[in-house]
Amino acid sequence: MSSVIIKTIRIRKRYLAALALLAFLSFYLTRAQNDRAERQVVEAMSQALASRVIVVDSGHGGVDPGVVGKGGAQEKEITLAVGKLLADNLAQAGAMALMTRETDSDLSDPATAGVTAKKREDLERRVAVANDNRADLYISVHVNSSPDASRSGAQVYYQPGAIHGGKAGRHIQSELSKVLKSTDRQPTEVDYYITRNTSMAAVVVEVGYISNGAEEKLLLDPNYQSKLAWAIYAGAVKYFAVENPPAQKPPGNERVIQTFKEMEKQILKEP
Repeated sequence: MSSVIIKTIRIRKRYLAALALLAFLSFYLTRAQNDRAERQVVEAMSQALASRVIVVDSGHGGVDPGVVGKGGAQEKEITLAVGKLLADNLAQAGAMALMTRETDSDLSDPATAGVTAKKREDLERRVAVANDNRADLYISVHVNSSPDASRSGAQVYYQPGAIHGGKAGRHIQSELSKVLKSTDRQPTEVDYYITRNTSMAAVVVEVGYISNGAEEKLLLDPNYQSKLAWAIYAGAVKYFAVENPPAQKPPGNERVIQTFKEMEKQILKEP
């Protein structure tokens, strides 16, 4: 083979490599532009959250770690981290975000004996935070687990037959799929204590599978936690902006704040 042919082949390889690089950069630049545009849309719609009361329930806590991954990650730590970020996003948009817990604890009384009794009391008090304050939306954050280690992806659940819960669930699931780009799941009906006993739209958001090694690492990543919180927030924004559900008319901000301060010292638990 002559030197001319060799040089031609090398040039072609460089040309193809350059084209591949340009295509790669173009793809990610387009995605970044689309993501920025979508954030602007959400920000423009966020005024729909003004004065809405939204309960952010970080699942588990205290002696109850929830599910634990093979790498040692605990559900209660992940849900608290995501819950705090979500509450911050909601508050910045003008919503009154009531967290059921801000520390590693639950709402059951120390004197309550027995795991079942403590669990029941804990759940009752979580629900009471929402019902007593006539919240407009209840978002319970959890982490999934399965014997099948290949399962992954965020999943939203709502009470069977709950119209507004279903609408909120669809918007949140859609945003999780759009932001994470790792799941095509659909919201699913399920009968949980929390969704059954709350008097407003309520959803349980399982942010991923801790039983999946790769997803367990992602769930511990602060950047990924921020993505999860943003996706749930964006779904809540679109639920209120698009569906315009009737306000629950809370008994007054002063009472809501006082109730929250009283409950803050006790704290809460899961579906």
